[in-house]
Amino acid sequence: MTRDAAIAATQSYFDSGRFQADLAGLVEYPTESQNPEARAELYRYLHDAMLPRLEALGFDCSIHDNPDPRGGPLLMGSRIEDPALTTVLTYGHGDVIRAQTDQWRQGLKPFRLIEEGDRLYGRGSADNKVQHLINIAALEAVIAARGSLGFNVRIVIEMSEEVGSSGLADFFRAHKDALSADVLIASDGPRLQPDVPTIFMGSRGGVTFDLTLDLREGAHHSGNWGGLLADPAMILAHALTTICDRRGQIRIAEWRPDSLTPAIRQALDGLPIEDAAGPAVDPDWGEADLTPAERAYGWNSFAILAMTAGVPEAPVNAIAAHARATCQLRYVVGTDPQDILPALRRHLDAHGFEDVQITPHDRGFFNATRLDPDHEWVRFTTASLERSAGRKPHVLPNLAGSLPNDSFTDILGLPTVWVPHSYRGCSQHAPNEHVLKSLSRDALGVMAGLWWDIGDQPPAA
Repeated sequence: MTRDAAIAATQSYFDSGRFQADLAGLVEYPTESQNPEARAELYRYLHDAMLPRLEALGFDCSIHDNPDPRGGPLLMGSRIEDPALTTVLTYGHGDVIRAQTDQWRQGLKPFRLIEEGDRLYGRGSADNKVQHLINIAALEAVIAARGSLGFNVRIVIEMSEEVGSSGLADFFRAHKDALSADVLIASDGPRLQPDVPTIFMGSRGGVTFDLTLDLREGAHHSGNWGGLLADPAMILAHALTTICDRRGQIRIAEWRPDSLTPAIRQALDGLPIEDAAGPAVDPDWGEADLTPAERAYGWNSFAILAMTAGVPEAPVNAIAAHARATCQLRYVVGTDPQDILPALRRHLDAHGFEDVQITPHDRGFFNATRLDPDHEWVRFTTASLERSAGRKPHVLPNLAGSLPNDSFTDILGLPTVWVPHSYRGCSQHAPNEHVLKSLSRDALGVMAGLWWDIGDQPPAA
């Protein structure tokens, strides 16, 4: 009955090959939530892969249809040892993005776990199957060592995260009492560095939209009509240059947040931003008076995801009639999400671009969230991870990407602490997705230590 015994059990689980075999079994489910033909696989993942393991762990589980017909099913479970004990809610998602099978490197297959050195390749290996597998296995190790957890745990596994967590908010509202807890501790996203644990307490929000300009019916010969017909692509390009300057600094006042406080800057100071597996950071891009970490985690960023006019794959000598730019704003706490697109409308009108239309995408995005880095659950988790890893973890106020964290904070009213088990070079959402074996082994021990410590002496409810 020792903390070290629980951690040692997770290392044995990994070293024996059982962890890799279990992950291989999860990756084999082609749970593409963006593919309507894979809908049955979403149910099968919960019923065949998750339900038996959780019930063996003492969870009372149920699988629910999504209240949004566009979304996949959800699993909800609870293991209550004593209502007077601390209750932790944990979460994972078993759905993945489209396989992109023809884009994977030769020798790799998206729904087969393939080992190469320290890497385990497969769709969902990093996002998010390995992450909830690690957390469940660590719970098993603590129960095996102690005979109990010493706290209560609830779990939600959804199958729609990759399509904006359709229906999750409505599901939480309908089951709010059954999901009551003291804290969310879950795993998604990457560590800042593979060998150093990371904690983050929220995420940036996101809004995706199209800017379009339709000037006439059909294209017209550029020789006969060039210089006589307005070019929608050129006009739209000029409209875009009013949103940001040439180094990407945002020019819309309402899109410039007021939340980069001295405390947040201090929390971000010294955090690594470069990644040897990723592209080099452009030092002259983004807000000039901010550090790279402040730009990524403490500020808003605008991106043009795609632009079209005419027929790019087969250009012809014609003035186009239509131009479109698909754009995205990633935003932090301190930005009014209800005013993002209205502010853009006012801005374009003020600059003479009244004819440029704004069309939001149907796919939902999550609102920005953030927990104070000095919150007692952050301090507790930081101390536990440092004890297990032998080094201080990186502590981020919020992730640069987006998660359905607002459903936990705004609907369930929980403080949220995320402990990610991947790394930034994992090719998440891309071909050749993979997880590192060394990181996974480390994460198993870190989570066993954290679960053990919550059962010993958690923060006051």
